[in-house]
Amino acid sequence: MNIMDFNVKKLAADAGTFLSRAVQFTEEKLGQAEKTELDAHLENLLSKAECTKIWTEKIMKQTEVLLQPNPNARIEEFVYEKLDRKAPSRINNPELLGQYMIDAGTEFGPGTAYGNALIKCGETQKRIGTADRELIQTSALNFLTPLRNFIEGDYKTIAKERKLLQNKRLDLDAAKTRLKKAKAAETRASQLNSARLEGDNNMVNFSYMLNFLHVKWLKIWAEEVTKSEQELRITQSEFDRQAEITRLLLEGISSTHAHHLRCLNDFVEAQMTYYAQCYQYMLDLQKQLGSFPSSYCNNNQTSVAPVPSASSNVIGSSALTSTSGLVIASPTNLIDLKECSGSRKARVLYDYDAANSSELSLLADEVITVFSVVGMDSDWLMGERGNQKGRVPITYLELLN
Repeated sequence: MNIMDFNVKKLAADAGTFLSRAVQFTEEKLGQAEKTELDAHLENLLSKAECTKIWTEKIMKQTEVLLQPNPNARIEEFVYEKLDRKAPSRINNPELLGQYMIDAGTEFGPGTAYGNALIKCGETQKRIGTADRELIQTSALNFLTPLRNFIEGDYKTIAKERKLLQNKRLDLDAAKTRLKKAKAAETRASQLNSARLEGDNNMVNFSYMLNFLHVKWLKIWAEEVTKSEQELRITQSEFDRQAEITRLLLEGISSTHAHHLRCLNDFVEAQMTYYAQCYQYMLDLQKQLGSFPSSYCNNNQTSVAPVPSASSNVIGSSALTSTSGLVIASPTNLIDLKECSGSRKARVLYDYDAANSSELSLLADEVITVFSVVGMDSDWLMGERGNQKGRVPITYLELLN
């Protein structure tokens, strides 16, 4: 019975508090009540926390899109995460492409040029797929998880304390309003009582009753003022305490920024490792494809020269040769260039910018002297132009008789 009485009283008190806050909030919105403003430092901290939360969510979501472009896969991973279960392993796009290439190359025959090239490309694509998987795992652990922990952990705590501070502020302002109304009523009661007392000589029959009621009225409002002042002191103390708790939590945002900066560095390092691996894999693949004989063509097709080495830093049209507008050096000329013991004249097919001081820049249609050097990579020759000397890519040259 006592427990039920306690619950009813607590429920009634909570309902009264909620109603008081609602009235105070409404009056503030209508401009009918004063509002206690937070100090400027606390307002700045609240703004900084809110800004951090918004941009952290945007960065986190876009990083997830970058690492996993498939929205269905992201939803599936989210569901498994909420169910606290491990998502099934899924083959990614580079791995799937690599498997298709390997299967096709096996079907065409590993002994054929095209089949062998497909197999090698497929193996490289699968390596890239593995590197992509490692990038996702590393980024999720070192970058996305700390961001998500802030949104779902630290900021939720901040939001909870911020809401509690708002409620304490409403309670404080409601107490101020009640005290103000009580003092105003007490003043009016005193004024009315004085007016009544002045007329007591004319109201002898009612003097005793009036005096009694006036004294009771004054006593009630005096008690109400005292009660309101005590309530104001309590609410002010609770508000100050909650403001201090909220301030201490918000000051931790600077530490959060420092932690997220370290996580960002880890993410950049993971990306750098991934792209370096991909570059190395493609560089190795290019060398393997470039070592294939260029005579695996039909009789009515023009022979295609090997692709220049990636170390020449040539990108785009200058790195890839085609049969539709560029003069291609024939396999016989290339072999003659490498096997020639002396120096020979060669015409430059197209422009080439030296990647470093050991190489020689070339201009299309100029004629230079070339010769082979023992131990030099098969894709390069030594070229001379007057007093200038340096390595030149063999596929940019046409041997002259």
